[in-house]
Amino acid sequence: MSSLTRRRLDNFRANRRGYYSLWIFLVLFGLSLPAEFIANDKPLLVRHKGAFYLPVLKAYPETLFGGDFETEAEYRDPFVQELIEKDGWIIWPLVPFRYDTINYDLKHPAPAPPSIQNYLGTDDQARDVTARLIYGFRLSVLFALALTAFSSVVGIAAGAVQGYLG
Repeated sequence: MSSLTRRRLDNFRANRRGYYSLWIFLVLFGLSLPAEFIANDKPLLVRHKGAFYLPVLKAYPETLFGGDFETEAEYRDPFVQELIEKDGWIIWPLVPFRYDTINYDLKHPAPAPPSIQNYLGTDDQARDVTARLIYGFRLSVLFALALTAFSSVVGIAAGAVQGYLG
C-alpha cells in the first residue's frame, strides 16, 4: 500500500463519526442481505419423521406432513403446526413474518403497538414493521448500489465519447 493511500485511510479513521458510521452501515447491510433467514413466515428448519426440511429454500406440500392438500404448506396454520410437531419440531426465524404477511393474531387493533410478537408493532394493515424495515432497507441499498453502478457506466461512456470527439 502506498504512503498516500495509507495517509488517506489514517485521515478517514481519524474522522470517528465517518469511520463508525461506515461500520454501522456495513453491519446493517450485512444483516439485511439474508433477510429471508431473519424475517420470514416459513420455518428455517423442520424435522418431521426423522427427515429434515428447509422450507425457506424449497416449497413442500402439506401432504408431506400428513395434511390433505397438494399445495405448499401454510406453516403459520395451527393445524399444519400440530401435524409437524406431532412427529417432529420447527425452528422459526427471529421475526416470524415476511414484509407482506398479515398478522391475524393481534391483541390490539392495527396499527398495533410494539409487543413480544411484533417487536416494532404493526402498520395499519397488520403487517410487521420489523420485517418491513429489514426488507425495505435491503431493497433500498441494493437499488442505490445498482443505480450508482449504472450511472458510473453511463457517465464513463459519455465522458469517453466526449473526450474522443473533442
